[in-house]
Amino acid sequence: MNPPIIERSTPKTRTSIATLVISASALVGIAVNEGYVGQTYKDVVGVPTIGFGETQGVKPGQTTTPPQALRKLLESADKNAAGIKKCITVPISQGEYDAYLSLSYNIGVGAFCGSGLVKKLNAQDYTGACQEILKWNRAGGVVQSGLTKRRYEEFNTCMGGA
Repeated sequence: MNPPIIERSTPKTRTSIATLVISASALVGIAVNEGYVGQTYKDVVGVPTIGFGETQGVKPGQTTTPPQALRKLLESADKNAAGIKKCITVPISQGEYDAYLSLSYNIGVGAFCGSGLVKKLNAQDYTGACQEILKWNRAGGVVQSGLTKRRYEEFNTCMGGA
């Protein structure tokens, strides 16, 4: 299924990725999409997870509070931002950055940087790169409705929509 192409009446302002920072909108979007859980649980594919989708170093029986989970979210988002800045070599807009940060938070920097999305992006196929986001809607090889919804949100952000 091909997504609708969002046309903008004004051109995007693109800048060097080195100058972009995580927006409040991106953090809120990640938090809302991940959801908060105060104790360790296994995600759809069995990975121990806690807080706002945190998986690094999570052990069974751990607990967290909302303030602790928010601090960890910001720390992890910062690490993801640093990671994607290493593989994106072209200027991008804040919306593109926010969408790619959200995607990388969910799939990991390694998967993001090794993806066809980054190849298209670095070839300045901006629309094609945004469309690639929609391919990342599976967990354990199975399409997940929650991931499909999230990917469409990220796609719309990437294309300049709300």
